Amino acid sequence: MADMDLADLDAFVAVAQARSFRGAAKLRGVSPSSLSEALRRLELRLGVRLLNRTTRSVTPTEAGAHLLERLAPALGDISGALDAVNQFRDSPRGTLKLNVPTIVAREILPPIATRFLIAHPGITLDVTASDTFIDVLAAGFDAGIRYDERIEKDMIAVPIGPSVQRFVLAASPAYIAARGAPKEPREILDHPCIRHRFLSGVLISTWEFERDGEIVRVSPEGPMIATMGELEIGAALAGLGLIYSFEEFLRPYLDKAELVELLADWSPRFPGPFLYYPSRKHMPAPLRAFVDFIKTR
Repeated sequence: MADMDLADLDAFVAVAQARSFRGAAKLRGVSPSSLSEALRRLELRLGVRLLNRTTRSVTPTEAGAHLLERLAPALGDISGALDAVNQFRDSPRGTLKLNVPTIVAREILPPIATRFLIAHPGITLDVTASDTFIDVLAAGFDAGIRYDERIEKDMIAVPIGPSVQRFVLAASPAYIAARGAPKEPREILDHPCIRHRFLSGVLISTWEFERDGEIVRVSPEGPMIATMGELEIGAALAGLGLIYSFEEFLRPYLDKAELVELLADWSPRFPGPFLYYPSRKHMPAPLRAFVDFIKTR
């Protein structure tokens, strides 16, 4: 077994943990057929079936489960040992995989990512923008960016981007001229509103406002529900209703007076996003470089 291909062993671990050839292939950036071929070679070499495959699922056999239990930590140690060599380079090399909310990917991360990659030309930044709350580590990411209420307590969290953000209610000048503007949050119910649905399918059905410790929640109705910010902005600019979103998203239109902020004294503020990652004895060099970069900004 001395000439066993580590790549085939790694392919087995990836598929066994993902319970899917397609899912493992997506995380590894390879084709499902290449992982299937690697598993075929490995099972032929070992003379035992490692995975039970059906059209609906992939599960380890008893032999596969025993191998996975011993093999996954061993391959992790090998990966950590190889990655440690990065410490002796002027700039580390490798890929850093991040899972981030769409607002962060669009409005916060771009200037940070640009400066980081200029400082570390040997690193590839692989960013997935998603508003679905997932176990980023189980999904194959090195780290994630989320807001503090969504971060597990056993994670290390580092502030990234603005320390404070806020939501803004706005409408076009034409809408305000035609329909007027709410003077307090409960009057929003008298206005058509443009609402947002996350790609996960979750609709933001409640808008929350706060002033002097008083919190008011309203459930608006309106002519549009969209998962794309461009559609929402377009509808607001066309005067179809009120829009409620991150200030960073609306700021270009507010600055050009294409939208007008409403109920500014009710605008809720909240802590900005955090980069989060698990406590690891051997942190991958690209992640370490990114954490150090964030901390020194």
